Amino acid sequence: MLFLKSQVGLFFCFDFGLDLAMAPVDDGIDNLSAARIVLKTSLENSRALASALDNTGQKLEGIKQRLPSLGAAVRHVPRQKCIFVATREHIDCAIRPAAAVLKVYDTIQELQKSLLSHPCSDLSTYLLMVKQLEESLKFLTDNCRLAIQWLEAVLEFLENAVPDDLYIMKVKKSLSILQELQATEKRARLSGGVLCAAFDKLEIEFRRLLTENCIHVVWDFVSSSIGDQASTAPSPLPVAVVQKLQAIIDKLNADDRFEKCMSTYAEIRSSNTRRSFQALDLNYLDLSISEFDDVQDVECYIDQWCKHFQLAIKHVFEIEYKLCSDVFEKNGPDVWMDCFAKIAIQSGILSFLHFGKKITACKNDPIKILKLLDIFAMLENLRVDFNRLFGGPACIEIQTLTRDLIKGVVNGACEVFWELPIQVELQRRSSPSLNGSVPRLVSFITDYCNRLLGDDYKPLLTRVLTIQQSWKEDKYQEELITSQIYCIIKQTGLNLDAWSKAHHDLTLSYLFMMNNHCHLCSLKGTKLGDLMGESWLKAHEQYRDYYMTLFLRESWGKIFNLLSQEGRVLSSPTGGFVGDSVKKRLKSFNEEFDHMYQKQSNWVVPNEDLRLKMCQLAVQAFVPVHRSYLQNYGFQAETDDSPGRHVKYTTQGLETMLSSLFQPKLSKSGTTKQNRFIGKTKDIVTDNFRLTLLAA
Repeated sequence: MLFLKSQVGLFFCFDFGLDLAMAPVDDGIDNLSAARIVLKTSLENSRALASALDNTGQKLEGIKQRLPSLGAAVRHVPRQKCIFVATREHIDCAIRPAAAVLKVYDTIQELQKSLLSHPCSDLSTYLLMVKQLEESLKFLTDNCRLAIQWLEAVLEFLENAVPDDLYIMKVKKSLSILQELQATEKRARLSGGVLCAAFDKLEIEFRRLLTENCIHVVWDFVSSSIGDQASTAPSPLPVAVVQKLQAIIDKLNADDRFEKCMSTYAEIRSSNTRRSFQALDLNYLDLSISEFDDVQDVECYIDQWCKHFQLAIKHVFEIEYKLCSDVFEKNGPDVWMDCFAKIAIQSGILSFLHFGKKITACKNDPIKILKLLDIFAMLENLRVDFNRLFGGPACIEIQTLTRDLIKGVVNGACEVFWELPIQVELQRRSSPSLNGSVPRLVSFITDYCNRLLGDDYKPLLTRVLTIQQSWKEDKYQEELITSQIYCIIKQTGLNLDAWSKAHHDLTLSYLFMMNNHCHLCSLKGTKLGDLMGESWLKAHEQYRDYYMTLFLRESWGKIFNLLSQEGRVLSSPTGGFVGDSVKKRLKSFNEEFDHMYQKQSNWVVPNEDLRLKMCQLAVQAFVPVHRSYLQNYGFQAETDDSPGRHVKYTTQGLETMLSSLFQPKLSKSGTTKQNRFIGKTKDIVTDNFRLTLLAA
């Protein structure tokens, strides 16, 4: 205190002296009075501070004296109270999530009761309740986990500090309750749990929506639009149903039930498609190769198959493709294309493709090439749609089988085409027709070539040959088809020459050549006729007329001579020798005419104009001679007791008989129309015109 006082006084003196030195003389007294007041105040403050310090020292001394007794008293406070103070923060942190657990648990109980209903009544509300239940269960699990973490810390602290205490038991019980509540979500998702039951009901509703809204394809509706690029049929599912399916898929997908959902969808849609196909009667798809060794055996089925396959692609699988895209749109193209592939396979598209493969495996014959070209045309028509529908990686099996089918169609058609001249040549050893008509092989070949050269098949054949040439890394030549047709017609002509020589009857040989040359020159105006050229057609016209002349002269010339002037014996009309000669000539005439007529009555001239012309020429050449002979010498035969033995035919009767020659025989159905075209008859089987590859 003395030191403090001395410091204050020193400060005061120093300050005062400075003021005296600087202040004016007049202000000295005033300054001195002010300094006196300040000094007095400072002294009083110093005395007060010194007194406070004295009192503080006494208090500290008293505390120091009481410390030993206070320490002894603190040692007797319960240790548990200190532990509770240390764990209070952990307990407070656990209380908050535990309280939240109690609140949300009541909500879960209410939602569980609501989910006992069926989603069909109000799907959107049901889905909302499922979502709320999932969120509530997750909230319950999260808060239980948080509360458990804090209580576990409390338990660990208590077990280390106060073993076997009642409080530890209570904490453990609380932990057990929280752990039980934490498992609520897991139990809800297990079989028998509330969430699992809700998801099961959603799956049932998903199946119900699909099943009750399945509509079979009305084939009468789509048949009229078979050539359309896409189906014009209405969507098989209403928009509202599609939206419900999408909502269910979203919910089930979140619960890892998407595979089951997609499997159900594929099962029901493919089942619906199969029922639609049942109306088409597709049993022929199950025929084995052994059941139809030749294309002719199933020709009608091939036409049906081409039509049915187009219907299936454009008006069934097209719809299923779009519907899969709509229903599983949110899941991505890989997902819905995989689902569509399952539907297509389960619906039977592989059966369609396998049937086509069976056709390519049949024996080679001329009919096969046209049927293979029909199949190729159908596949070309479907190519864009087919690649779009089945171009994804999920359809690899369909793609592989389709490539095999196309390869079989192309190679099979080309194989038959290249073998045609050889196979025509092989028929040269067969027997010619016995009635002098055009052999079925010839009419078949000309009709066949006309079809190959026609607007329907030539572009297809060109395309097929081009593809095969490209596979061989060769370039297609435009003259390939025409040169092959020339070869076929050349071999056909050589066959005709050989068959004409095989006829032992010369007149029948003439008739045979006349009919065939007539058939060939009648190709004028056809594709084949245009290809062979005008000179070729005129040559066959000349040959037709030439052989017709030879036939008439060889067959009727000798008979005409029996009644001609050069063959008569001139004598008196009343002489007996003349009467005997007339009778003899009439008898010879009757025998020759009967023989020739009977033989030629089995012969045929298919061309109606040529037949009328031949009959007309025969009547014009023969009937006047017969009439003149009877007028001049017929009375010689009438002197006999039985004149009918010699004048057997009247002039009118001969004309009628000659006019009725060469008529085609009526079929059982009473028609003369010949079913020449390929696929409409078994004529080729009768003529044994089948192709067997040399490599076979």
